[in-house]
Amino acid sequence: MRKFFHFKKYGTGYRNEIIGGVTTFFAMAYIVVVNPGILSAAGIPKQAATTATILAAIFGTLVMAFYARRPFAIAPYMGENAFIAFTVCLGLGYTWEQALGAVFISGILFILITAFKFRAWITSAVPNSLKHAFAVGIGFFVMFIGLNETGIVRVGIVDAPVKIGLLSSTGPLLAIIGVILMSILLIRRVRGALLIGMLVTATIGFAMGESSAPSELFSAPPSLAPLFLKLDIAGALKLEFIPIIIVLFIMAFVDTMGTLVGLSARAGLLDEQGNLPEIEKPMMADALATTAAALVGTTTTGAYIESATGIESGGRTGFSALVTAIMFGFCLFLTPIFVMIPPFAYGAALIVVGFLMLAPARQLPFNDYTELFPATATIALMAFTYTIGFGMAAGFVLYPLFKLFAGRTKETTVGLWVLCAISLLLFVFYPYGKV
Repeated sequence: MRKFFHFKKYGTGYRNEIIGGVTTFFAMAYIVVVNPGILSAAGIPKQAATTATILAAIFGTLVMAFYARRPFAIAPYMGENAFIAFTVCLGLGYTWEQALGAVFISGILFILITAFKFRAWITSAVPNSLKHAFAVGIGFFVMFIGLNETGIVRVGIVDAPVKIGLLSSTGPLLAIIGVILMSILLIRRVRGALLIGMLVTATIGFAMGESSAPSELFSAPPSLAPLFLKLDIAGALKLEFIPIIIVLFIMAFVDTMGTLVGLSARAGLLDEQGNLPEIEKPMMADALATTAAALVGTTTTGAYIESATGIESGGRTGFSALVTAIMFGFCLFLTPIFVMIPPFAYGAALIVVGFLMLAPARQLPFNDYTELFPATATIALMAFTYTIGFGMAAGFVLYPLFKLFAGRTKETTVGLWVLCAISLLLFVFYPYGKV
C-alpha cells in the first residue's frame, strides 16, 4: 500500500494520510445535508438525494484515490447545484430530469476531452501568475465560506452587502475560539491541528448546549429508486436547452481546473513549470464522477476545495482520499453522527485554511500590470461572486487581452486564447437574473 500510493516520494505515512482524510471528510460532511436541501427546491426528492450525494462522493473519491492517487475528495459542487435548482428549474422552468440529463451530457464531454488530453493541454497553457491567483482566490473563497458559516460575517442590506455578525452570540464566539485554538496548534506544529480543533470546538458547543447530539445513531440509507436513472437526456438535447449545457460544462471545466491547480500548489504537487504531473488523471476522476452523479440523481461533481483542510493536516496521496471515501461509506448508515459537526466547528477550520492558502500571493508580479490586473480580477471575483468559475473566467479573458494591448502577444499561447474564447461563452450564455 505504501508503494502503491508513493508514500516515500511525498515523505508521508499512514498517520498523516489518515488524519488528512478524516479532516477533509469532516470539513465537507455538510454537503450530505446541504446538497439535498438545495436540490429539493427543484423538486428532487430530498431523502433519495441524500443517498445520491453520498454515493457520488464515494465513487468519485475512490476513483481519485486509486486512479489519480491524489489527496482530493470529490462530491457534488456547491454553486452548480444552486444553478440547477434555482436558475434552471425554478427560474427557467425546466424539469430536474432534464437538468440531470444536461449534467450527464457534460460528464460525457468531460470524459472525451480528458481522454484526448485536451483539458491537460489547456491547463498547461495557464500562466503562472493566474495559477498563483487561483490558490489565493480559493483561499479567500474558503475563508469567506467559513466566516459566513460561523456567523462571524452575515449577509447585510442592499447598501452594505455583508456585515459583522452577532459576535455576542455563542456560535460566532465558539468559532473564534476554534480559529485561535487551531492557529496555536499549527504554530506549535501539532499533527492533526485542524481535526483536533474541530473536535474540541464541537465538544465545547455540545457541552454548552449550542448544538445537540443526534436523536439516533444508526439510519439505513433512503431508497435511491425515485432518482436512479431518472435523467432525461433527450429533453436536455432540445435546442433551447443547449445554452444550459454550455454553462454547466464551462462552470465545471474552470472550477475543476482552478481547484486542482490551487490545491496542488498548496500541497507541493506542482512541478518546476507550475504544472500538476498527470493532471488528466484527477480530471478523469471528476469526469467519471459527474457522469455517475447524473445516473444516481445528483448534480455536477468535482474536486472539493475543502480537501485543503486534509492537505494542511498532512494528506499528500490517494490514501488520504481513500480514507475520506471510507468515511462517506460509513456516512451511508451513520449520517446523524457525521453531520453533527456544527458550522462553528468546521467553519473555523475553513477560515484557518483560507489564511494558509494566501501564501502564493507573494509570487504575484506586482510590477507587471498585464499580469497583476488579471490575477487580481480572478481573486476578487472568486470571492465576491461566490463562484470559482467566474473568477477564473475573468482572468482567462483579461490576461491575453491585456497582453495584446501591451503589444506582448508573444507571451500568450494558442491554448490561452482557447481558454479566453471558452470563458467568453460562459459570460455570454449565463442566464443572468433568472432566479
